[in-house]
Order: sequence, then C-alpha cells, then structure tokens
Amino acid sequence: MERATQWRAFRAVLRRDLYVTWRELPAFLAQVILQPLFLLFVFGKVLGSLNLTKPGYADLLFPGLLALTAVITAMQTLAFPLVAEFGWTKEIEDRLLAPMPTSFVAAEKVLFALLRSLVATLIMLPVGIVILGSIPWRWDGFPLFVAGLVLGALVGAGFGLLMGTLVQPQRINLLFSLVFTPLLFTGCSQYPWPSLSRLRWFQVVTAANPMTYVSELLRGAIVPRFPHIPPWICLVVLVFAVCVLMAVGVRGFYRRAID
Repeated sequence: MERATQWRAFRAVLRRDLYVTWRELPAFLAQVILQPLFLLFVFGKVLGSLNLTKPGYADLLFPGLLALTAVITAMQTLAFPLVAEFGWTKEIEDRLLAPMPTSFVAAEKVLFALLRSLVATLIMLPVGIVILGSIPWRWDGFPLFVAGLVLGALVGAGFGLLMGTLVQPQRINLLFSLVFTPLLFTGCSQYPWPSLSRLRWFQVVTAANPMTYVSELLRGAIVPRFPHIPPWICLVVLVFAVCVLMAVGVRGFYRRAID
C-alpha cells in the first residue's frame, strides 16, 4: 500500500511538470529549438548554397545537431529550475514533503528532463526536412538512433543534476556559459571525430566530452558512410558517463535536500 502511494505521488508530480510544459509549449520550443535550428540553417543550408561547404556536409551535420539538442535540452531542463528551487523559490521543499522517497524526487526530475529532451530532439526531424528539403535516415540504424537519443538525454540530465545541486544560485549563469561553449564546440556536432587525426591535441580534448560519443553514435546510426567512432565504444563510454554523472549528481541532490 505504501509503495502504491509513493508511485501515485511520483506520477502526480510528473504529470504536473508535463502539464506546465504543455501550457508553456511555445516558450519551451523557442528555448530548445532556436539555437540548433539556426545552426542547421546557417551551416547546412546557407553555407551549402554558397558552395562554402562540401556536398553532403548537411547530412554529416544533422546527427550532430540532434545530439546537441538532446544533451542541451536535458541539461537546461534540470539545471536552472533546480537551482531556483533550492535557492530562491524553495519549491523543492513541497516535493520533498510529498509521500515518496527523496530518490523518487530526483528520479522524477531526471525522467522529466529525459522526456523533454526526446520531444525537442524529435521535433528537429521535421524541422530538418523543412530547412534542408530532406534528412538522412536509415531504418537499419533505428535501434542505435534510439539508444543515442536516450543516452544523450541522460548525459544532459546528469550534467544538469550536477550543476543544479553543486553550484550556488548566483553562479549558475556563469557556469552554464563556461560549460555550454565547450560542450558545443568540442562535442563533434559539426565534424566527425576521426577527421581530427591531423589535429591530435584537439582530438584528445574532444574525446573527453561525453557529447562527442552521442554525436558519433547518431552519426553511425544515420550516416555510417562518414567516418565515426565504432558504436560499441560510444555505448560503453556513454553508459559509464551516465553512471558517474548520476552518482555524483544524486549525492549532491541528497546533500542539498538534507540541508
């Protein structure tokens, strides 16, 4: 009976968050779609029309922007609201008083970030068709595609949980800027990782970014004709990254919740 009550409380909190997102759908779409949309338009359409990129570059770029959308959306969904709830609004106290364990509160945050990330990333598919005229697709790679989206969202949620619980409210904007820019430009969203072999030091730097493996996994699923990291390596690294980020993030969540 107690377990059933906990799950009802969990579903009620998740339903509330989803309802708020639905009510604020235009703002949500503008927040998560605008940047990858313009990156796709400029790098995939404009530069291609001006013959400043090689033919087929848009196909190489598209999976990377899907990876960027998945990771960044989940990170934003968790980081900023969590900082506000712990720091200013104290809304987290209401959730912690709900009839469910603290671990369920953290799990609901992660699941909500995962769902928002998946929605935002899937919306990029018709957006890509509108902007590019067509998008690369391969049904044989669908399982890898789903795995890439889910693991990318969980990586972003792990970053968000980490930032939201370990950073002081007055420093979150600065930290997000410091984290976002390296994630964007070292995550192999605009280029395949093997192509950096002539720039070895930068190849090593990008290998330390979990988003690199999301980009490469989606690239291997959708456009395997381009050079990419083998999918099994991406899967192993991403599962490890998710475990580490979640372990540290949940520990920080417990610490802030007890305080």
